[in-house]
Amino acid sequence: VQLQASGGGMVQTGGSLRLSCAVSGRTSSSWSMGWFRQAPGKEREFVAAISRSGVNKDVADSVKYRFTISRDNAKNTAYLQMNSLKPEDTAVYVCAVAGTAWPIPTTIDDYDHWGQGTLVTVSS
Repeated sequence: VQLQASGGGMVQTGGSLRLSCAVSGRTSSSWSMGWFRQAPGKEREFVAAISRSGVNKDVADSVKYRFTISRDNAKNTAYLQMNSLKPEDTAVYVCAVAGTAWPIPTTIDDYDHWGQGTLVTVSS
């Protein structure tokens, strides 16, 4: 299984970005999918996750009401829509897939395969 994250870049505070995570090697509907981020000097942290069907989601409190996770299984792709971005959202965003179906996986150890990450920089 390979994951390719894209869509990162530099935006100003209050701006928006949409990240994509394309899965290859096995149909994405076999996996729960999640996004994590790692800021410089900090540990990797959970951002959002979505169930195989896309019906159930979980989002970290720090990004709730600003970030939305979704997926399109026909395209083997998950998305992270990020609105109202803040400087503290600056990080490398990494997508991952987990064989765990329920509960929605939210910890690093739950995930089986990881992508390479895409950098998001929010300037003040």
